[in-house]
Amino acid sequence: MKIYVITHKKYSMPKERIYIPLQVGAAISNEDYGYLRDDTGENISNKNLSYCELTGIYWIWKNSREDIVGITHYRRHFFKNLLTNDLKKVLKKEDFVNILNKYEMIVPQKYIMKKYTVRQEYEKGHYKKDLDNVEDIIEKIYPDYINAFENVMNSHNYYQWNMFITNKKIFDEYAEWLFNILFELEKITDISSYDNYNKRIYGFLAERLFNVWIKKNNIKVKEIPVVRIDENKITLYNKAIKNFIKKILGKGK
Repeated sequence: MKIYVITHKKYSMPKERIYIPLQVGAAISNEDYGYLRDDTGENISNKNLSYCELTGIYWIWKNSREDIVGITHYRRHFFKNLLTNDLKKVLKKEDFVNILNKYEMIVPQKYIMKKYTVRQEYEKGHYKKDLDNVEDIIEKIYPDYINAFENVMNSHNYYQWNMFITNKKIFDEYAEWLFNILFELEKITDISSYDNYNKRIYGFLAERLFNVWIKKNNIKVKEIPVVRIDENKITLYNKAIKNFIKKILGKGK
């Protein structure tokens, strides 16, 4: 088992041996932090500015040989609850093993929206045409996924951050599907006029597509809290309270 911690900077890392820092965008960086780099082996490291953590996912797909793999982020990790961000309390190997004995995949708790659907939220912050093009590509090369796509787009919640833990077979199947879609989109998309935020197009789209793939394949998931380790205790407590209220009221479900 290896949980790759996606990072582009030197940062505090969990001490558990299963957590492996992976420097993404290494091919276009002047820094070398002594971590595993995504510009080794078969890679798309030079696409990092628009693919974000996906260059790490691609590297794991093509180069990792572990039975269980997944990614967290340098600031975000899976914890047992939302009230702590002590790195000593991140999920450990035995926690992942116990969960994956009952479930196929570990994912973050769903982000629940009251006002917007997933489609509306994307179009509010990004370019509508890119999501439309993704829909056309799915209809063309994966037509059996179009119902799941529409279902997710019309829902009010989704898993964020491209963070998940699963067995390598499932990881590879998802990665192949995802990159087949994104590489087709890249062929017809000009992002030269996009601002730096929206140039991260493929990372943003993958967050939504991840949910489509899970729904279509009926993946049995276990939702686990994700906590930012750079937030103070007051922020953590406030988020935990809001999360509890949303779950009780079922907002957006």
